[in-house]
Amino acid sequence: MAKISIINRILDAGVVPIIRCDSAEQALGAAHAIHRGGLSVLEVTMTVPGALGLLEKLKAEFGDTLLLGAGTVLDPETARACMLAGAEFLVTPGLDVRTIEMAKRYSVAILPGALTPTEILTAWQAGADMIKVFPCSALGGASYIKAVKAPLPQVLLAPTGGVDINNVGEFFAAGSDAVAVGSSLVGTVALREGRFDEIEKATAAFVKAVAKARA
Repeated sequence: MAKISIINRILDAGVVPIIRCDSAEQALGAAHAIHRGGLSVLEVTMTVPGALGLLEKLKAEFGDTLLLGAGTVLDPETARACMLAGAEFLVTPGLDVRTIEMAKRYSVAILPGALTPTEILTAWQAGADMIKVFPCSALGGASYIKAVKAPLPQVLLAPTGGVDINNVGEFFAAGSDAVAVGSSLVGTVALREGRFDEIEKATAAFVKAVAKARA
């Protein structure tokens, strides 16, 4: 899939759920719950045991109905392994230009983590498709996004860290192009106890909240 189509799907969804858990089985259940809840995009972090195998399994099960991303990608070697396992976009926790270059080499979309204006601009100039602003809550949350967007309106921003169902509207009002959400959508307790219906309901709630914020 072309990079522009991938980014457009992320923009259309508005929310990228982040699955970070203790087992591939938990992650698989969460992925199905997210899909049932109305989102066709998700990020699986490389901290999940057997993450590469999980990416392959998700790709085989969902095909093109799910836009699959790999998160916590720390280096070019891991990036390439994720691509081969089926990841269509990559997410990093910090700025590593070599990893951006690897993604560009194989025309895979990448959302590197960056926080300061210097990091954000450096990532964008290096070829990032969207910037994961992390940890956004540490610098003021939505108000920080608004401050960064003022001089950099062309840069696509997806704040991560501190985004929840109660403030997601504020992030979009501040100029966020999308948001990435971890435990406030894919709850740790719900994962461990197999209460995937709660994740499905949380997903549906986020979909509704984003639609309302964009209306």
